[in-house]
Amino acid sequence: MLRFRFSFAGLRMRALGRLYRTNLLENTAQARGMRLLQNWLSAEQRAQFDSEGRFEVIGSDSGTRYRIRHGTSTNVDELDRVGNVVAGWCFVPLGGMVAGDVMLAQKIGLETSERSTLAVANKLPLLFPSRRDRL
Repeated sequence: MLRFRFSFAGLRMRALGRLYRTNLLENTAQARGMRLLQNWLSAEQRAQFDSEGRFEVIGSDSGTRYRIRHGTSTNVDELDRVGNVVAGWCFVPLGGMVAGDVMLAQKIGLETSERSTLAVANKLPLLFPSRRDRL
């Protein structure tokens, strides 16, 4: 009987240790940034992000579609009407931010103040103009 109690106590301690480690991992800056981003995504954007690791937004001024891929820089693509990449954009908020926070700032910038956002962005050359970007 005594062995059972020690065994049960050991299992309980291991389970508590796993729970503690899981909570620590979920409370990292990366995890908090991703949770914040996901809370701001529309249902359609969240489905895109969950399945493809990217989501699309519509520019507030021109109605242009942009694809924001997971990352902190050079991760915004401008799309044409059929989904081909026509340009790449690089813009990030000041400060050392995690990917989720950067992508949220990019989303908000393009959806609410597209012209101002692109005015501070760097336009990237399109290396393969004939290739449809489906990565």
